Amino acid sequence: MRAATVIPGKPGSSAVDELPDPSPKPGELLVEGLLAGVCSTDEDVVESEHGTSPAGRERMVLFHESLGRVSHAPAISGFREGDHVVGVVRRPDPRPCPACAAGQWDFCRNNEYTECGIRGLDGFGSQRWTVEPRFAVPVPHRLGELGVLTEPTSIVEKAWEQAEFVAKRSYFAPRRVLVTGAGPVGLLAALLGKQRELDVHVMDRVERGAKPDLVRELGAGYHTSLDELDFEPELVFEATGSGDVVFDVLRRTARNAITVLLGLSGGDHTTRIPAGAINDELVLDNDTVLGTVSANLRHYRGAVHALDAADRGWLNGLISRRVPLAEWQRALRAERDDVKVTVRLAD
Repeated sequence: MRAATVIPGKPGSSAVDELPDPSPKPGELLVEGLLAGVCSTDEDVVESEHGTSPAGRERMVLFHESLGRVSHAPAISGFREGDHVVGVVRRPDPRPCPACAAGQWDFCRNNEYTECGIRGLDGFGSQRWTVEPRFAVPVPHRLGELGVLTEPTSIVEKAWEQAEFVAKRSYFAPRRVLVTGAGPVGLLAALLGKQRELDVHVMDRVERGAKPDLVRELGAGYHTSLDELDFEPELVFEATGSGDVVFDVLRRTARNAITVLLGLSGGDHTTRIPAGAINDELVLDNDTVLGTVSANLRHYRGAVHALDAADRGWLNGLISRRVPLAEWQRALRAERDDVKVTVRLAD
């Protein structure tokens, strides 16, 4: 079989390699890879800022966003041949820590977790892969290729869950939501806001093209600057990873606001901020700021439910390009109107 591989820590090492077909261990599923989704984390792994190969190996199979079809399923696995599945990215640490033991490996406490295609485990960018049934999430056939959006949707499903947990601290009935960043994560966060029948607004610097169109088709407001806002958002999902945007938006929220940070900044960019004024704003307004990363099984299941309830045409608009496995490196080169780029794994 063929696979997209890379040597983390070695720029220019990306390749399409011929690898032996995987042999499932007792109890495991054998899966035919259909699609892999591409995100900025993959770019970081390829560019060697992020990622480690499996122990004892130099190369790693890339990609953590997946969609596959089960080709072998043990009788007691709960799956059948032909089922569509997505693989869970993060896996609990081997000891495990109390959070991992409780099934909440997205809150791993000792930092010894592994992640498929990112940290210590092969990813899903191969024509066949194996997975334990407990880390496989069933996806309805009716979603088709849109099932590849399950992993990024699980990230925002968790973000919404965490915000709603915090909201229970007191009376909180938000009406207006701001999403900063109109990439896949931002757009999916906006989708979940509309599914909650909230007034959703998205801010991104892009003035025209697929992203503004997708926001408007969703029935949300679109802005290219925070200065355009004529309201104070009660909920914010920050998906740009820009420090400048983060601290700017913290000064503009309503009382009792909840801001969820989803984006990574990277690098060592510095910015001047009115730290005292922001501190006063957070304290005097009972504001909350929280960060969130990765997801566990219930978030994946919630993501599948959210995708299944969404308009298929709108979801299709998120997938802007489909690149063959033989040319997968093209998926990392940004093109006009890119939103979510995927890699076709079949010959």
